[in-house]
Amino acid sequence: MFGKKLYTPAYEVAGDEVAVIETSKGTIRVRLDGAGAPIHVANFCELAQGGFYDGLKFHRYVPGFVIQGGDPNTRDMTPEQVAAGQAGPSGRPGTGGPGYCIKGEFTINPNNSHDDGALAMARSMDPDSAGSQFYFCLGPQHGLDSGYTVFGQTLEGLEVISQLRAGDEIVHVDIVHKEL
Repeated sequence: MFGKKLYTPAYEVAGDEVAVIETSKGTIRVRLDGAGAPIHVANFCELAQGGFYDGLKFHRYVPGFVIQGGDPNTRDMTPEQVAAGQAGPSGRPGTGGPGYCIKGEFTINPNNSHDDGALAMARSMDPDSAGSQFYFCLGPQHGLDSGYTVFGQTLEGLEVISQLRAGDEIVHVDIVHKEL
């Protein structure tokens, strides 16, 4: 997957996007940072509007650190298989993506702060390897500020985020526009 040409999303960021993420544990509302991370926001909005995240599972939970999801390899897996870290029909959880990568924005984003409830993109060792996998910070994680792009902050649902575990489902992600 990596080493491919970087993808430029066609979605045009309006700057007032809010992601409404329905999970099996409840709903999370996140203000997306189109000014600070326009490529990441456009990519996330495109994927969400295309239904990419619907039915995926959160696959990585590290207490006091992050809960991570967005891997298409989890789509055809049971929650128990994902929680156990088993390989599914498309591969092992944590190794899948949309088939492309986007450019990292952590060095240019003035709002790149991994605060409690921050929404950021996961990546491999290559700074320009993010695709679809994202994570929520479970408490401040400022050690990640210099290497991972934050593209949103939770408005509502921190209590939902704190309950999420590997195997829990991303039911649907909707992008709405709201005056900030």
